Amino acid sequence: MWEEYIIDQQINDRGVLVDMELVNQAIAMDHRSREELTKAMKEFTALENPNSVQQMKEWLAENGLMTESLDKKAVAELMKNAPPELCRVLSLRQQLAKSAVKKYQAMQNAVCADNRARGLFRFYGANRTGRFSSKNIQLQNLCRNSMSDLDEARALVRSGDYDAVSMLYEDVPDTLSQLVRTAFIPPEGKLFYVADFSAIEARVIAWLAGEKWRMELFKNGGDIYCMSASQMFKVRVEKHGMNGHLRQKGKVAELACGYSGGVGALKAMGALEMGLKEEELQPLVTAWRNSNPNIVKFWWAVDKAVMKAITERTTTETHGLTFTCRSGMLFITLPSGRKLAYVKPRIGMNQFGGESVTYEGIGATKKWERIESYGPKFVENIVQAIARDILCYAMKTLRHCSIVMHIHDEVVIEADPHMSLDAVCELMGRTPPWADGLILEAAGYITPFYKKD
Repeated sequence: MWEEYIIDQQINDRGVLVDMELVNQAIAMDHRSREELTKAMKEFTALENPNSVQQMKEWLAENGLMTESLDKKAVAELMKNAPPELCRVLSLRQQLAKSAVKKYQAMQNAVCADNRARGLFRFYGANRTGRFSSKNIQLQNLCRNSMSDLDEARALVRSGDYDAVSMLYEDVPDTLSQLVRTAFIPPEGKLFYVADFSAIEARVIAWLAGEKWRMELFKNGGDIYCMSASQMFKVRVEKHGMNGHLRQKGKVAELACGYSGGVGALKAMGALEMGLKEEELQPLVTAWRNSNPNIVKFWWAVDKAVMKAITERTTTETHGLTFTCRSGMLFITLPSGRKLAYVKPRIGMNQFGGESVTYEGIGATKKWERIESYGPKFVENIVQAIARDILCYAMKTLRHCSIVMHIHDEVVIEADPHMSLDAVCELMGRTPPWADGLILEAAGYITPFYKKD
């Protein structure tokens, strides 16, 4: 653990270079864009403050469009059936709601005199899993970039040519959002080597549960997200190939169903917005569980082991994991030897009248409270914690490289252009000695600025 902490501090001290020319121009463009959007909104609606949720809801109601909410999903739903003039107003509101400028402003505030932003990572930031979190600049929720001409858009923004950006891309706030990642750059003469684990959580849970068909798929170089999408849409799906746009939907299904999520979880992850129909969701969940019986058994084996450990104040084991309840704490020992800790666990009654585990911790309200959990939720903690341990092992393996960032299961290295990307991916994809049988794979790309490939 101390070796991991030292690496974390070295990465924080090293920092990452920020393209301040791009940042400053993006902030200036956002300011001008917001002024123009607000002016257009006022002309359309005659409202004193078109940013006011209450004023906008009342204006829409007066024009025959009732709504309880104006959040992103609600507005997108309203636009499906709204008349053209109201669609225009709602579109302007969506553009105004983009908050990419806050990321750019955070970069302005975080950079040192040499334009490097330091101290961006919080060691053991996540309470339950120990995963890293961000500070100063929130790196864990950067907007995805989907523009085919990212380089050209970046160059235009960097040059300060607002009129060209506005004419070519129309939605200036969205363009600026997609360019946030590209503000992180390597120094002159170097490039970014970006490598990440392929479907790390899906691989870990398959390994723990002993889901052999999945392990075989990974062994043969298959893509679990493509396979899930193929099952969902009954077409062949290839990453960066045939029906490749459907892969993200397969990923959503995997992440929703992997920890006992049902129809609600699929909806929360945007299944309906991605084109799935309401009546398709439950059959999808059922099909996923039927094809992964060992993962389902794993959920409830963990549930049983936790219950017994707490009830009998003893130690239980299942699937290579150890559960111990002592001194008012529940400890889960991972394959790496690291322990997850849950404070003051006890057995209580859930809203459905069944038994469930509760413990004390920081909940969704960011306050200390009693939190309810059960087998699949503990499995989620366990899998994500193991993914964190694998990332730390990879960072130790790559410690001779200049790691400047790591986001989720991805590392970003600044290096001489002659370094081998294959070597980086091979080193990152090595299985830790404590994870015998786990099949890992890392893929990557080389880029003159950070982006989502």
